[in-house]
Amino acid sequence: MSENLDKSNVNEAGKSKSNDSEEGLEDAVEGADEALQKAIKSDSSSPQRVQRPHSSPPRFVTVEELLETARGVTNMALAHEIVVNGDFQIKPVELPENSLKKRVKEIVHKAFWDCLSVQLSDDPPAYDHAIKLVGEIKETLLSFLLPGHTRLRNQITEVLDLDLIKQEAENGALDISKLAEFIIGMMGTLCAPARDEEVKKLKDIKEIVPLFREIFSVLDLMKVDMANFAISSIRPHLMQQSVEYERKKFQEILERQPNSLDFVTQWLEEASEDLMTQKYKHALPVGGMAAGSGDMPRLSPVAVQNYAYLKLLKWDHLQRPFPETVLMDQSRFHELQLQLEQLTILGAVLLVTFSMAAPGISSQADFAEKLKMIVKILLTDMHLPSFHLKDVLTTIGEKVCLEVSSCLSLCGSSPFTTDKETVLKGQIQAVASPDDPIRRIMESRILTFLETYLASGHQKPLPTVPGGLSPVQRELEEVAIKFARLVNYNKMVFCPYYDAILRKRWISFGNFFGSSNTDMSPWNCRTDYPMSLHIRFPKNHVIEAPMTIQLCFQEPCNKALSLLNIPLEAKGILDRSFLQRFC
Repeated sequence: MSENLDKSNVNEAGKSKSNDSEEGLEDAVEGADEALQKAIKSDSSSPQRVQRPHSSPPRFVTVEELLETARGVTNMALAHEIVVNGDFQIKPVELPENSLKKRVKEIVHKAFWDCLSVQLSDDPPAYDHAIKLVGEIKETLLSFLLPGHTRLRNQITEVLDLDLIKQEAENGALDISKLAEFIIGMMGTLCAPARDEEVKKLKDIKEIVPLFREIFSVLDLMKVDMANFAISSIRPHLMQQSVEYERKKFQEILERQPNSLDFVTQWLEEASEDLMTQKYKHALPVGGMAAGSGDMPRLSPVAVQNYAYLKLLKWDHLQRPFPETVLMDQSRFHELQLQLEQLTILGAVLLVTFSMAAPGISSQADFAEKLKMIVKILLTDMHLPSFHLKDVLTTIGEKVCLEVSSCLSLCGSSPFTTDKETVLKGQIQAVASPDDPIRRIMESRILTFLETYLASGHQKPLPTVPGGLSPVQRELEEVAIKFARLVNYNKMVFCPYYDAILRKRWISFGNFFGSSNTDMSPWNCRTDYPMSLHIRFPKNHVIEAPMTIQLCFQEPCNKALSLLNIPLEAKGILDRSFLQRFC
């Protein structure tokens, strides 16, 4: 489907500002790679994938190439996660209960500590293993120090001098309890405040083997704390370089796997076709008569990209593969999609409720907020498998009617009649259907608001909320801000690829990139490689079904084309007035 992108264009757009800072960034990311790989893998994994569209013949790759590509993906995903997720932290690995890994780990650890206990119980005691453990503790403590901690470094090096400790052990003068006391004190100095309690408990352990075992357990937690501290330290630097870094890494992946933009190409092409069809329908005059070519809509790459991002909020994650360039944010887009679905149901319920109730009831802020919270709580588990929307909406209908009746009674208004209650419950239950008119209106208005916000350049104040969405304005604006941040960052990284795809793949009726042709004069088409030009005519009063005309260029060309020169097979189907609207 797609040819390789013009690398010179992409590389020029993604050239790094500073090679030295980029290398430092890569070192920092790769240093945390091993500890974070599992967390990133679970957070960025995609659901079931379908067969990839074929764009180039398959080629064999070596294991080394696959490993190198996987490593590049992991590093890029790690850097992306640190930048996008401000709350990202490493957590200690907890193996599942009764799992094979956990049982093996417990058996091996028990054997090790039993062996140490036996050695220390000998007469005279054997300190070989104990001294090795002290050496590991020393290295761990030194790794926690910053360059300016000269005094602490000298203390650790002096007290935990392994050569001296070996001599003391050989002469029977080694006081292992004194070493443990110094280690615990140093751990208390270097640990985070959250670990003070764990370190304090170490002082109550009198037996050497259990004490060493707990020391290593607390040191593991301190390592996690230090890794999180390192992440928070490099985050500002990473945010400055992340766009160039991610683009560079993706370009490396693209060079190894040329088909890494197939799903992106498909995603953008579908968005451009859908948007053109949608705008064409809106541009048709009443009665479907031919309009002047000057009335035809014109698309821009920004509009197509914004529309493509909106399509991600209606994505079928189980059946369709996610575009490659947004794959690292799939879980975040999916979460926004679930929030919008819940917001649509919530908005629809409130809309029908306030429409049926007395005119002044919706203006009472306390009641509107209380009713919204009740419905939100009942919809909390909306996306769990055990959740049944119809049953919950029945409960919501009962609860809403009680609250409305109570409010009307307190206000001294006319009581809520039984007929109105029956109608309101029925309308609320009807929201369970995706084809419900009220639900579809709410969904359309929400997407329109998000599209307007993206087109506004994320400037403040936010666009005016469409009618009927005022009760959920705060929640909608929160989602819009999250969505815009994801979109904006993704554009900064991958916009050169998107522009190249749209520029090379779609030349749509001379209007796609803002051409001002208004008559049957030819429009220019330049290609530097073999390509196929697809001209898609939507269903219209002239043609009974959508039709695609394909013009093939088997070699580079630089010529003027005109829709008057379409193939003979189109004659009798399209008339001149129909063609003129697309020129």
